[in-house]
Amino acid sequence: MIKVSLISKPSIAAEELVTFGAHSCYQGEAPKLGAKMDIKNRLFNVGHQTTFQHGHYTFFIEGIAVGDVTLGLHLASVFYNSGQRSGRFCAAMFKNPNFDEMAQYLNAYYSLNPCLFEQVMDYLHFGYDTYNRHLAEAEAKAKNFLELERPYASKEYIQENAPKMAQEQMRVFIPVIFPTALTYTVNLSALAALYHVAWSPPLKDLTQKMADSVLKDNPQLQFIFYRSDKANKDLPIVREVLVPVCGIAIKPRADIISSGNPNWFRIPDRFDLGPIDLLPFDPGFMDNNVEELKTEIEISLATMGQDQRHRTVRRSQPIFTGDFYLAPIPKALSLAEQALVLMRRWRKDIFENSDIPLSLACSLAPYGAMVRYRKSASYNALAHEFSKRLCWSAQEEIYHASMQVAQRIARKFGPDCPFLAVMKPPCAMSGSCAEGKRYCGRDIREAGKNPLEERRV
Repeated sequence: MIKVSLISKPSIAAEELVTFGAHSCYQGEAPKLGAKMDIKNRLFNVGHQTTFQHGHYTFFIEGIAVGDVTLGLHLASVFYNSGQRSGRFCAAMFKNPNFDEMAQYLNAYYSLNPCLFEQVMDYLHFGYDTYNRHLAEAEAKAKNFLELERPYASKEYIQENAPKMAQEQMRVFIPVIFPTALTYTVNLSALAALYHVAWSPPLKDLTQKMADSVLKDNPQLQFIFYRSDKANKDLPIVREVLVPVCGIAIKPRADIISSGNPNWFRIPDRFDLGPIDLLPFDPGFMDNNVEELKTEIEISLATMGQDQRHRTVRRSQPIFTGDFYLAPIPKALSLAEQALVLMRRWRKDIFENSDIPLSLACSLAPYGAMVRYRKSASYNALAHEFSKRLCWSAQEEIYHASMQVAQRIARKFGPDCPFLAVMKPPCAMSGSCAEGKRYCGRDIREAGKNPLEERRV
């Protein structure tokens, strides 16, 4: 079901590239390309994995469920680069969903009895029908919110973005088994490790197809691709079970667990943060890597996918809280009861059903299902994250989660805490918009006075 296309590969054979990298370490002169080495016994079997990281492969993956990206490819590994189809910008993802394709996905990867299969498909239709039935109202509400909150937004901006923001917030009703696509770049040792532990049928199939693409030109590397005992188990993607009662959340939540000394923080200027982030490369900011901030957040599964884009931030396993994130637009449309019905159906009929594997149950969760997990990040990683997530072009929920962290730091360390210098939108730091044509229409003068203002879109 999942389609994999190899887009880019090393220009020389992987075995030669691995050998060249190893000889760079072991020889006192420049190595010769094409030299031979027993890379299996001298390198791989003794754990010299860095020599296998010189070769990178780029794949285009389509037809994979969003849940098998968020709770699969992107869940634990940080050794990749990824560009995933946007739920805001790609309206076709939800406009005309192919339910036959989703049924084929279920049949290809999971053996459900006919009664259970029909129950799952009915649940999928229920979530999408709620989304689709209220989408026109949501677009009108998004337009209204944009006009109220962004006084300098052009008519063209509002016309173009109201449908996108309505779709982004209304997708909370859609299960994350809906298909997506992404470009995925990975090195050899990271791909081999992911192949080794692949914990779900879709992930096993995907890693097998990627491995086959590599082995087509490099059959001698077969020894790095093998399944461990872990790959034969339904691994604990989520750490704990749900709380007893399903509820509605209208805001994400963020709390500080612990923090280093914020007075160690060296404040960057806006050119250190963009357009290229210099903080991990400039020796003057190395001390920012020593101190860390640990937080616990509760956000929707949709926004967990957004949060995974910051790969220098470490995360714990997620826990489904049992709550549903009712974003501002569906909240304004009074859709709380529909949200609770959907959440109860997912929990009772799917998550708590012993006949449904955990990996499938997680991929059937609604976008709006809330998850809780802990984050640990250096001050440099946080500075980068906040420069992206406190911009009004960022998705509403992840903006508010970041905003709560900033407010809690101000309470804990006082208004003069050096770290607060970067915990504001880029426009509040510089006095001008950094997004160019994507200028959100916010009053930038007000952003300077009240940088962490509440928003609905």
